Amino acid sequence: MKLTIKKDLLLDALNKVSKAISTKNLIPVLAGIKFELKKKKLTLTASDNDITIQTSIDCNDDDDFVIEREGSIIIQGKYILDIVRKLPDKYINIDVIDELKILIYTENSEFNLNGISESEYPNIGLEESKKKVILKAGVFKSIVNQTAFASSNEESKPVLTGINFNIVGDMLECNSTDSYRLARKVVKLDKECEENYNIVIPSHNIIEFSKILGDDEEEVELHIFNNKILFKNGNLKFESRLINGTYPNTSNLLPDDSYLIISTTLDSFYSVIDRVSILTSDKEKNIVTLETNGNTLILRSSSAEIGRVEEKMPITKNNNEDIKISFSAKYMMEALKSFSTETVDIHFVGEIKPILIKSTEDETLTQLVLPIRTY
Repeated sequence: MKLTIKKDLLLDALNKVSKAISTKNLIPVLAGIKFELKKKKLTLTASDNDITIQTSIDCNDDDDFVIEREGSIIIQGKYILDIVRKLPDKYINIDVIDELKILIYTENSEFNLNGISESEYPNIGLEESKKKVILKAGVFKSIVNQTAFASSNEESKPVLTGINFNIVGDMLECNSTDSYRLARKVVKLDKECEENYNIVIPSHNIIEFSKILGDDEEEVELHIFNNKILFKNGNLKFESRLINGTYPNTSNLLPDDSYLIISTTLDSFYSVIDRVSILTSDKEKNIVTLETNGNTLILRSSSAEIGRVEEKMPITKNNNEDIKISFSAKYMMEALKSFSTETVDIHFVGEIKPILIKSTEDETLTQLVLPIRTY
């Protein structure tokens, strides 16, 4: 294998696949990136058994990518990434000598690395399904940004560490919950699906994929299988395992009606909660108390060791009812951050019932935060 390639082209591909390299893997070969140079194309593959990422660079017969000799080799991921990132040259040469010796050189630099035979790499198919689901990359990123934060970090409940994708006909409903809050995003697909799907994708994996996604207008294909999902975006393929288990029916958590709805500007409400939470002592719970008095919203927090704070802001309400309720400032702020609208509506069902956050500007998104009892 011998090639000359523009540094930026190679670095972009390496940055994508390196997300799948694990230094803790028990199989040493999985610390490497598989380089496969065939049919005027360089394909890079990396896997840690949990996710697999593959991307390719096409040779267009220009100076940016010149192939001299085809072949395959596995190169230690950490070292090839560091070398390519730190070399100052515009073009990089890679030459495999004696099958397992790799020479990486530019005009003034030369690195000699030991490679691993491609025969030692696990057989990775990255097969595609005939029944694919298609989304715009921008829509996919929105789903991840607006739901993933609400999933659990507790490995004792594996199914809650993922995002639930529920596809029926032309509707995709995504849910994520850690039992204390819930994020729900509903998307209408351009095309009706031949099959219904109800799967759970690990949040960490789906976040990593959204980070390397291309232009918002590009398409993302979802190829769903029994125990895995393959995402395809242009030359990029990203495969993740699915989490086994039945996702809880989160629709039960969403109240059917609310007796009080307050409307406020998103930025103002977020800023007030942010300031009031400064004096909360427990960073995990950081409890803030919300109270309405006519068209005034009062937010308070206090700590015996630190002190107390109170802020007021104007609101509009749907009726003359008032409420007093406490919640986690952290959870409320993360829920609010998922909206990109100017205003939000906060729905109250009772002092010990879930708080719903919605916006008339974006009816596809619903956030739910459970109150905290302070007595």
